[in-house]
Amino acid sequence: MIKDFDIQVASAQHVDYAQQICDEMAESAKARGTGIAQRSPEYVANKMLEGKAVIAFHKDGTWAGFCYIETWSHGDFVANSGLIVSPQFRKEGLAKAIKESIFKLSRTKYPNAKIFGLTTGLAVMKINSDLGYEPVTYSELTQDEDFWAGCKSCVNYDILMSKGRKNCMCTAMLFDPAEKQKEYEDKMKKITHKATLLERIENAIKKRIDKFSYSTT
Repeated sequence: MIKDFDIQVASAQHVDYAQQICDEMAESAKARGTGIAQRSPEYVANKMLEGKAVIAFHKDGTWAGFCYIETWSHGDFVANSGLIVSPQFRKEGLAKAIKESIFKLSRTKYPNAKIFGLTTGLAVMKINSDLGYEPVTYSELTQDEDFWAGCKSCVNYDILMSKGRKNCMCTAMLFDPAEKQKEYEDKMKKITHKATLLERIENAIKKRIDKFSYSTT
């Protein structure tokens, strides 16, 4: 059960888990037959030191999962990368809980950034969708060369390049805070409009009732 896990912002006290996390990321990608942007233990440890990662533990103290934040295009884009759950703790809702935690951390640290992801996993797509991500074209993602260089370790990299980096096996998804704010404002306008319209109708009915009552007295 998800209540059996503690998800927290990773810090210096967790760097010893970096190698285990990287090993599990590699094994998971191998089992799925897909590639991920390979990261070194030093890279993962640095994310912990920067406070740009979340780590999960089972109540017995066993490492259970991890995810980290990457920034691109001078902070205009943010990716929640390296989501991994230890095999023994899968299918317990932990991936979703970790994703929600790293998303919240991203929104706190980079409130104006667009948060995006590339994935082939239907479960991750569902989680992203629940968080407000929308499917987009690759052209709407960061064009930072360093980000796309991370795809070189993927088995589908040749497909990506043959298509001019316009699409691949992964689905691109994006959370745009500006667009979400606009949607919220439009929704509030509609609610306000409906409330105003209802008030006008109620006033009109009241006037008719008052007029009727006056004419019958």
